[in-house]
Amino acid sequence: MIEKKDFPLLRYNTFGIDVTAARFIEYDSVDELRELITGARFSEPFLHIGGGSNLLFLNNYYEGTVLHSNIKTIEVTDEDSCAVRLKVGSGVAWDDFVAHCVKRNLYGVENLSLIPGEVGAGAVQNIGAYGVEAKDLITEVHTIDTEGRERIYSHADCRFAYRYSIFKEPSSKGVIVTYVCFRLSKQESYTLGYGTVRKELEDYPAVTPGAVREVIIRIRNSKLPDPAVLGNAGSFFMNPVVPKTTFEAIRRDHPSMPFYPMGEDSIKIPAGWLIEQSGWKGKSFGPAAVHDKQALVVVNKGGATGRDIIALSDAVRRSVKEKFGIDIHPEVKTIC
Repeated sequence: MIEKKDFPLLRYNTFGIDVTAARFIEYDSVDELRELITGARFSEPFLHIGGGSNLLFLNNYYEGTVLHSNIKTIEVTDEDSCAVRLKVGSGVAWDDFVAHCVKRNLYGVENLSLIPGEVGAGAVQNIGAYGVEAKDLITEVHTIDTEGRERIYSHADCRFAYRYSIFKEPSSKGVIVTYVCFRLSKQESYTLGYGTVRKELEDYPAVTPGAVREVIIRIRNSKLPDPAVLGNAGSFFMNPVVPKTTFEAIRRDHPSMPFYPMGEDSIKIPAGWLIEQSGWKGKSFGPAAVHDKQALVVVNKGGATGRDIIALSDAVRRSVKEKFGIDIHPEVKTIC
């Protein structure tokens, strides 16, 4: 276990916000975590973080304890001719987990390549890309709460939806994810209908998990800035899901608008397209800006505070609302 006071969180938030935590603790096991949170030294407020790829700190000092998991095991719990079940520590880097699966020719997770962050946070957020979401692979989530009680949440218990799980509810604030269990297929199966994935795979002699991973990484690198160079949290906004009637009304004026059906009565519209059509792509707002290659991404050009980022976000949201009558919402979690 590592414990430090007045700890700089620059490497634990990909926006590159210069923020300090009053106390930072990294634990290596569930036993260490239980001992910590049930002991006399533990007090609220506390914040549990992963890689910090979905966080936006509004102040330069966090007056509480930041917890971070260093549980980094990947264990096979069951296997048959069709599938493998894996129990993965919450502190495993998400892309390391994807690489692990692809190397073993396990199918299902390759579309989620290069997503930043860690496995525990990936389950909380139900991360997704290119037609695949974490919920499609998760079978259960192991947790412990601040009373030291362990619980295993079934897939149904997690109540997964688009960028949502029960762990995002205020009632789950004291619940900490320790392990996430996945089912990966041994049988060939791909999701290739999003973006240019299928087209770019034509350059490969065969479709394999490794080939799909290479294509996804190439696409993401062409559109998304490297946080080490330009601070960002990836997709800043969630894609809005609107009633079919709302979509049809907008499409009459914008027939080229891209869209994705979500059941019979709902349509998902790319927020990046809405933002670009509202004139924000590449536009700066002080030291914050909308990325010039992907309008879904908000970047820190250098020296931006969390409040600078929020000011830009609010301006973008107003423009989209005025032009399309649609509310778009940030995907990132703001921390005061």
